[in-house]
Amino acid sequence: MTKKKTIILVLAFFFAAGWLSLPQIIQADMEWRTIKDLDLKTTPLDVAPSADGKWLFILTPGEILVYSFPEGKITNRIPVDKDFDRIASSPRADTLTITSSTKKALQMILLEAVYKIDVASLPFKGPQDASVTIIVFDDYQ
Repeated sequence: MTKKKTIILVLAFFFAAGWLSLPQIIQADMEWRTIKDLDLKTTPLDVAPSADGKWLFILTPGEILVYSFPEGKITNRIPVDKDFDRIASSPRADTLTITSSTKKALQMILLEAVYKIDVASLPFKGPQDASVTIIVFDDYQ
């Protein structure tokens, strides 16, 4: 055997040994299924999830639809100018940013939770139709 053939055989041996010692690449398929279909009745322009993962904000012409993941439905609507065409959530769970490419405008929206407590059957002092109600839970301690 010539020196050239020996070198080729040695290189082929090391190549084959290296190839066989490499881990094999495993191909995986992906399974998927639709978990929710929403009929928005209007054109969605953009979407943004909340930072805490509780809501999905859907920008449509003239309003932001707020989809609640825990409730599985659209729970709120926030009116906005029809020229806004992009939405982004911020690292803070209570802030959204919407932009308009035609008006060259940006608007930041602060979200605040409002909790409604039914006090109709509870004792009270003062006028029943007062605009502000102060509730004291001192008997529940």
